[in-house]
Amino acid sequence: MKRILIALAAPFILGGCLLSPGKFASELRLLANDQFAFSYEGEIQMLALSKLAELATNDEQAFAAECFDDDFDTRECSDAEIAEQEAQWEAEAEERQARNAREAETMRAFLGDIDPSDPEAAQEIVDRLERQRGWNSVEYKGDGLFQVEYRIAGTLTHDLVFPSVEGMPGANVFVSAHLRDGKQVRVNAPGFTRQDDANPMFGGMPLGAVAAMAQAEDGGDMPKIAIPEGTFTIVTDGRILANNTDEGPAPHDAGQILSWKIDATTKQAPTALIAFD
Repeated sequence: MKRILIALAAPFILGGCLLSPGKFASELRLLANDQFAFSYEGEIQMLALSKLAELATNDEQAFAAECFDDDFDTRECSDAEIAEQEAQWEAEAEERQARNAREAETMRAFLGDIDPSDPEAAQEIVDRLERQRGWNSVEYKGDGLFQVEYRIAGTLTHDLVFPSVEGMPGANVFVSAHLRDGKQVRVNAPGFTRQDDANPMFGGMPLGAVAAMAQAEDGGDMPKIAIPEGTFTIVTDGRILANNTDEGPAPHDAGQILSWKIDATTKQAPTALIAFD
């Protein structure tokens, strides 16, 4: 199960899905005269700082022979089979170490030259975020999990992207608002949807579910995975041209409100198109 978790997690750690929401509440206000306000309060997990990263790049994984019968059920290996597999394991040691070194360097590049194995890495990220406007509070809770409060408001004269982490190219997008001609704004929230569809071999099983199984099997020595759970809302006094909410817009003191409930089963990213006359 641990090997399955590594196989499932590595593409996300090394392939750009560096950040994941946990429990959260987020709101975007789009109002007349290009006025906006955005907030995100809750958890953000940085996978490269969790034990997943350690598992995915650990070059000290213990050798264990594996043998299967004709029905692909595990069976006891013979002495000859154990010897053959161990010899192959040792022959591949140099290649394994080189691959682990490359993966570790990739993680460091995604983190803006922060070494994820450094005990001070989390605090360095906290300090970096708190220097940026909008990050009012950032607290590290351990195992890659941060509790944050982010708020920003003003005039929307350019595209909006959250989160944006200075010097960290691996930060993926939770929410974006793109300005279009004709006084239109397109809102997408790709970070508030399931991130495991790139692994069809696991049947769409959420990463957190696999981790929980591995944790139970291995006596609890596995990472905790933040499961997305929260709400994303858009409040606007503009004309809602399109959206993919279940119930559509509802009345609000400021105009109308769109609301999405996000959890581990959410497959479709929230999206809306809003126009201002």
